[in-house]
Amino acid sequence: MELRSEVFKGELLHPGEGFAPASPRLEVRWDPLTGQTARLIESPDPLFPPNTYDLAALAERTRADCPFCPHAVEAATPKLAEAARPDDQRDGDGRIHRGQALLFPNLRAYAKHSSVAVYGTDLHFLTVARLGGDAGLIGDNLAAQRDWLRAVLAADPASAWASVNANHLFPSGSSVFHPHTQGAASPVPTSMQAALAQVPADRYADYLATERRLGPRHLGSTGGIEWLASFAPLGPAELRAFLPGAACPAELGDDRLAELAAGIATALGLYAELGVESFNLAVYGAPPGTEGYPLNLRLLARSNPTQAEPYRSDATYLERLHWEAAIDLPLAPVEFPPGGGH
Repeated sequence: MELRSEVFKGELLHPGEGFAPASPRLEVRWDPLTGQTARLIESPDPLFPPNTYDLAALAERTRADCPFCPHAVEAATPKLAEAARPDDQRDGDGRIHRGQALLFPNLRAYAKHSSVAVYGTDLHFLTVARLGGDAGLIGDNLAAQRDWLRAVLAADPASAWASVNANHLFPSGSSVFHPHTQGAASPVPTSMQAALAQVPADRYADYLATERRLGPRHLGSTGGIEWLASFAPLGPAELRAFLPGAACPAELGDDRLAELAAGIATALGLYAELGVESFNLAVYGAPPGTEGYPLNLRLLARSNPTQAEPYRSDATYLERLHWEAAIDLPLAPVEFPPGGGH
């Protein structure tokens, strides 16, 4: 496989160099699977400086009103319908418990079936370093999402397009400070799921073989999972993982799930070294049993909080990693003045 890229150079008179001629460089790369293009630019200043924000103070300011913390979670979060509960949780409290992780339905329907899984109700503040240092914590969260997906797919087999996702901190689009993941199962794929599912199986194998042969972006294999730095990234410091032999998160056994959790933990450890505290993650599933489709993951950095009161980005995992817009609509119809003015 040839990894396609093209370099362009502009022309300008640079104000920092006495208006001497300069040629800023731009490299356009084509994603070898989807054909999406990425633009790699040279910048004299870091676009994503390491975090210096006092996240601990922000955690304290958001704790009292947090719906996922122990004082509120029972009353503030919904319960799963009977059909969406694993067999070992049917007599419980209507939520899924795996280790410290707790899963419940998402009040906002980003898919026909939508879930939230917190790493722990008492874990309101997790730095990327803390999260990356505990693969077990990640594994329990993924296990809760997997077991929920298994129950959902058993009850509604048509909702076969599943994913596990994360917005970590407000710059990633999260509306709640408390760290969590989000699960989705739908009868229709997101734009990115559809694009990935259309890639021939031999192209996935060719892409991985090419990156192994070239070397610089091939980060290694953990046994059954291969990790790469993205050739045509969707965002800064993007990492990708491929899990041949599984098409849907619901198909992962305990060993494979633990392997994935360990890989994510290692990746987050790298982000911590880079000073990154906000990220988006997506694990893209295709219908269970899809031949030749490898379950795959994308993880990318988002900017760190910088303002006195960090804003919440309106670009979440859906926009950045699934190529989908999530538009909030008012529950009541909007009434315009007579004459159509607004």
